[in-house]
Amino acid sequence: MKAASTEKALAPGAGTPIDIQSVLPFAALLAAVGLWGGSFAAMRMAVQAMHPLSVVWLRMIIALAVILPFAGRLKTTSYRRGDWKRLAPMVLLQPCLYFLLESNALRYTTSSQAGVISALVPLLVAAGAWLMLGEPVGRATFAGLFISVAGVIVLSLSGAGTASAPNPLLGNGLELIAMASAAMNMILVKQLSGRYNPWLLTGLQVLAGSLFFSPGLVLLFSGKGICWTVPLVSAILFLGVLVTLGAFGLYNWAMSRLPASRASAFINLVPVTAVAIGWLAMGESLNGLQSGAAAAVIVGVGLSQKKMR
Repeated sequence: MKAASTEKALAPGAGTPIDIQSVLPFAALLAAVGLWGGSFAAMRMAVQAMHPLSVVWLRMIIALAVILPFAGRLKTTSYRRGDWKRLAPMVLLQPCLYFLLESNALRYTTSSQAGVISALVPLLVAAGAWLMLGEPVGRATFAGLFISVAGVIVLSLSGAGTASAPNPLLGNGLELIAMASAAMNMILVKQLSGRYNPWLLTGLQVLAGSLFFSPGLVLLFSGKGICWTVPLVSAILFLGVLVTLGAFGLYNWAMSRLPASRASAFINLVPVTAVAIGWLAMGESLNGLQSGAAAAVIVGVGLSQKKMR
């Protein structure tokens, strides 16, 4: 009876068994982009209550406290002479420059617009892979890049200043540079993850961020007092544990198992979740012109994927 069941399972039309190991990287990417989408609203809530440097330092120190007990398991013997030339830029670009730029960007623009700009990352990764790794990039990718950049420009210029987003042009510009830093970081992570544990790379990023943003500790106790409400504490813990450590760790792990272009394509989902959560949690919205610009960004990214699949 058991043999008959096995034959039925393997017979044509019986269904193809799911390879869990091949599904896990995609599940990790979906979880990561979902957490990133929620991080925009949480960051806006946090930076309205305290200095951006303090928010980022708290994110880093919380993530470091969580991963530190596992440091012994992350030791490596794979270091090669000259690896520091890639490791140093990796941690400088992200989290240092990335968080410095993004935390300030969210002081001037909305989480919805910032989330849409993040859709440029797959195109920037493709361009960086072409420049650094010699990967071929088709005309569709360049066309998609042009359309997406045009959409970002319209999105930025059409955003009127409000009390919560006083200078969308400046904020969106900072967010764009932050995304360029993230894209370059992804390429370096892809190069290093062949020999380094992805969680070790994440730990190095968190350690570097804790040191780089340490002035945030001073700012935390200077100036006006902070009203530590339950939503604020929840936002900080969410950013530290689930986003800074969880999302970046999951993404680095998935990057080690998939081509960089395929992994970066999942960033396309970030603006969808960012806009949805910004609408649900922060009461934000996009006007008609901004919605069209956002659609252009997403269409441009989708067009670029035709030659990247």
